[in-house]
Amino acid sequence: MDSMDIVGKSKEDASLPKATMTKIIKEMLPPDVRVARDAQDLLIECCVEFINLVSSESNEVCNRAEKRTIAPEHVLKALEVLGFGGYIEEVYAAYEQHKLETMDTLKGGGKWSNGAEMTEEEALAEQQRMFAEARARMHGGTVAPKQPDIEPNPES
Repeated sequence: MDSMDIVGKSKEDASLPKATMTKIIKEMLPPDVRVARDAQDLLIECCVEFINLVSSESNEVCNRAEKRTIAPEHVLKALEVLGFGGYIEEVYAAYEQHKLETMDTLKGGGKWSNGAEMTEEEALAEQQRMFAEARARMHGGTVAPKQPDIEPNPES
């Protein structure tokens, strides 16, 4: 990866792929909103700092539990400790969705199998519903439950 494709001052700095982060930023905003390059870079740096903060606190939670491996419950507890308790339900839903997607890639479900079965269409609808709820919470609105927010993107 070219050093210009990531945000960061040096190879030692933790960074995230700029193209991926830009795509995520744009997907969360209305289509008529533009984001200045400096603002995109600032958002990406904020994401890196947030990851560092949650990782560090997760490690502290793990150490207090006298464990050597950070588990999902340590991350959720870290979010609570850091004042992000309002996001725990949403983060846990995203984690469960990730587990479902991981199961699909493993033959026979592997060790992640928990008996939950969801078609790809159902998973996509659920993901879209969760994104719509997150957007509504960000903008102070409400969203009808279980209604997928699937809109064709004319720019694609």
